[in-house]
Amino acid sequence: MHPFRQLRYLLLLILLLLAGGTTGYMLVEGWPFLDSLYMTVITLATVGFEEVAPLHPAGEVFTIVLIILGVGVMSFTVFRIAQLLLEGQVRLILGRRQLERQIRALDNHYVLCGFGRMGSVVAQQLQRAGIPFVIVEKAEPKLQRLATTEHLYLAGDATVEEVLERAGVRRAKGLVTTVASDAENLFITLTAREMNPGLFIVVRAFDERSEAKLRRAGADRVVAPTQIGAMRIAHYILRPAVVELVELATLRESLELQLEEVRVRAGSRLVGVVLRDSEIRSRMGLIVVAVNRADEKTLFNPPSDTVIGEGDVLIALGRPEGLRELEDAAGAPRRPPPG
Repeated sequence: MHPFRQLRYLLLLILLLLAGGTTGYMLVEGWPFLDSLYMTVITLATVGFEEVAPLHPAGEVFTIVLIILGVGVMSFTVFRIAQLLLEGQVRLILGRRQLERQIRALDNHYVLCGFGRMGSVVAQQLQRAGIPFVIVEKAEPKLQRLATTEHLYLAGDATVEEVLERAGVRRAKGLVTTVASDAENLFITLTAREMNPGLFIVVRAFDERSEAKLRRAGADRVVAPTQIGAMRIAHYILRPAVVELVELATLRESLELQLEEVRVRAGSRLVGVVLRDSEIRSRMGLIVVAVNRADEKTLFNPPSDTVIGEGDVLIALGRPEGLRELEDAAGAPRRPPPG
């Protein structure tokens, strides 16, 4: 039986004992309701007060039975409640320790600071892509919501260096901060950049005027949701077909068309091959939209005689199966299918 259901039955049994004892004293001793209830309560509670009135032999026998039943039920109820509280605390402590062990084992992961509306969406997308991450959050309501998810998380202030240390910033690949103010985002960026100079940092900006400061603090990318939302609305009016195509290609839920980036690893059969001979278009059915060179130079709409180099990032458009084939050919780690 579920422990909380068991407690409900025990509490119901105590109520029945109170009702039965009160009724019994009214019938056996002829006492009024209040006196009978009072006698029942002090008997079950074993507080040792004197009887309301001298008991008849039948009343004494009834009291003995009530004490035996009451003490047994009350003792077991108190023991069960204490056991549940202790088990809950132990389970909470063990759960926290397990979370911390899993976080310490993370490497080349992302640290996500803040689990608000934007942070929760970022976490959802990272989880779907199979990318390891840990969330840092200090607000109690959001921590309670995190406890119902499968995400790894830490309770703490991301502006504190010790908290970022526990989140594994020094081992992390990137950091995303979407906390409540630009000042906090700025401080987190400064601290994280100092702890890990090679960290890829993406920051949410509430005020467009903060973008330059955030970049100077070490942010690689600054996202202003208000500006992006306004531009998207304008594009819906000016270029609706283009927007629909981009949404179709970038949303992971789309099964028809996706836009993906694939890094060419060392030892890949694509290294040193020109695009027209790579079979990316002819066999995989993909369109290479751009090539990001290892030296950070970007070629948009690259010509067919472009030579693929080690470390290049191919941005390709096509069906999921073709993109997975390209990932295999490039030696990139396989991502899970959408959904």
